[in-house]
Amino acid sequence: MNKVINFEQEINRLKKERNAVILAHYYQDADIQDIADFIGDSLDLSRKAKATDADMIVFCGVVFMAEVAKILNPNKTVVIPDLDAGCSLEKSCQPGPFSQFISQYEDAIVISYINCSAEIKALSDIIVTSSNAEKIIRSIDPDQKIIFAPDKYLGSYLIKKTGRDMILWNGTCIVHEQFSEKEVVKLKARYPKALVIAHPECPEYLLNYADHIGSTSSLLNHVKENQGQDFIVLTESGIIHQMKKLSPGSNFYDVKGVSEAGSCAHCNNCPYMRLNTMEKLYNALNNVAPVITVKPEIYGKAKASLDRMLSY
Repeated sequence: MNKVINFEQEINRLKKERNAVILAHYYQDADIQDIADFIGDSLDLSRKAKATDADMIVFCGVVFMAEVAKILNPNKTVVIPDLDAGCSLEKSCQPGPFSQFISQYEDAIVISYINCSAEIKALSDIIVTSSNAEKIIRSIDPDQKIIFAPDKYLGSYLIKKTGRDMILWNGTCIVHEQFSEKEVVKLKARYPKALVIAHPECPEYLLNYADHIGSTSSLLNHVKENQGQDFIVLTESGIIHQMKKLSPGSNFYDVKGVSEAGSCAHCNNCPYMRLNTMEKLYNALNNVAPVITVKPEIYGKAKASLDRMLSY
């Protein structure tokens, strides 16, 4: 008879044994968020990864985030529960085509959203997150030509915010671009006092409905500052778990997405983020695998672009 494993108990035991720290993104399942040592958005987790004194980092997110942890901690062991936890934005921007694209604009500085591979980071001058992108772009000489990759919707939003005429790579997030405008309108009609909060990875036609636009951390702060409100949430639904903790008197309504077959209740869940489970987290700690590695030939350049971001 197979022994039933108490994953929470075993994860906590193994974490102490291995002097490990568990980092989790807000888009993870609630049970993973609750057992993590730190939860945050990409910028928060980059800072936590750089500051940790643990011997082992278990990154509950997607591969590009775990790569960042490894780049910032080359001598630490970094593992991820599921190596297939990729990212549609990362997949939309491959090194070969991107290298050819940027070669057309030799006088341009390359700013890349952190949702990209280590190879793309190595081809970039500065990495940004949705939390700090506007500030960093505003700090650059107004006469400097800028390439922004890989998210065209975030890029378009930043053009509107900063007035900079940036050259955009044509990439998108499958979650944020699939929200149904029809569902937003229906929810607004049903809950007329609800505030629409949206991540800037959404297309502009969705952002036009938003009362507040911001990174995951910004959305959480907005919820915390507006207790007892109703919110229509235009970002990955995993964040609602933390929103409920920060604003227990509020109501949160997630927006359905649209698939080729029509309305889809689960299209607001990132299929890559949700590959990580408690069982896989336990296995990653127990087996010290899958291990994240970064090729030596791209490590230095990728780290330089990340360090420029963190210096801001």
